[in-house]
Amino acid sequence: MNRSQLRDIIFKKKSVLCVGLDTDLAKIPKHLLTEEDPAFAFNKAIIDATKDDAVAYKINTAFYEAQGIPGWVSLQRTLEYIPKDIFTIADAKRGDIGNTSEQYARTFFHTYPFDSVTIAPYMGEDSVKPFLQFEGKWSIVLGLTSNAGSADFQLQQCGGELLYQKVLKTVASWGTPENTMFVIGATRKEQLQEVRALLPEHFFLVPGVGAQGGDVDTVCRNAFNKDAGVLINVSRGIIFASTGTDFAERANVEAMKYQKEMAVFF
Repeated sequence: MNRSQLRDIIFKKKSVLCVGLDTDLAKIPKHLLTEEDPAFAFNKAIIDATKDDAVAYKINTAFYEAQGIPGWVSLQRTLEYIPKDIFTIADAKRGDIGNTSEQYARTFFHTYPFDSVTIAPYMGEDSVKPFLQFEGKWSIVLGLTSNAGSADFQLQQCGGELLYQKVLKTVASWGTPENTMFVIGATRKEQLQEVRALLPEHFFLVPGVGAQGGDVDTVCRNAFNKDAGVLINVSRGIIFASTGTDFAERANVEAMKYQKEMAVFF
């Protein structure tokens, strides 16, 4: 999905909601555990309940890889079930030497044809560039995260600027706003403003809304650009809104609430 197509679906739905499919088998409703493929049964119901309000789905591969081959089957079935006009993200956080990155890129852009994949840039340009060679695909690079450990490296001084600022500017020079996004945490408006000023054209994938303390209003007011320019990810607050038989209905209610908050910015 290219930038124009992504923008169109965002403005059509008046939404920047990304639903995170962090499907933990220990947390899904117990009645689904008797299904042949519990993870897919759960994801299918969540997608059906949220697809009218979501513009993206983010599949956190860790929850599938941990299940071995059955998990990869669930991942593939889930990816195939997502409507084709909705943006897909493999939250895999890959990044390695060039020839290994080439295989990771092939995994998530060809074997499992996601629209995008998250990437850790620590190893530098040759670990990121292979992902940028696929037309119509996006590299979502870790920029500024909202976890406590982010201060260990991201907020350290590096040649007169903070390390995350150097990472953002450097990685932006490798790609373009048409194929490169950045993960930017949602918890501090000052940093959202600063990053938007630094990268006025790029899209941001913004976690941290909901259970982690961020809010839609702060993100939209401080990070929107002319194309909206953000995808706000919500995982637990939607998919685990209920652990009962009404889990899909509750997910629908929560997704609609988020969409209504977002709609006022269009």
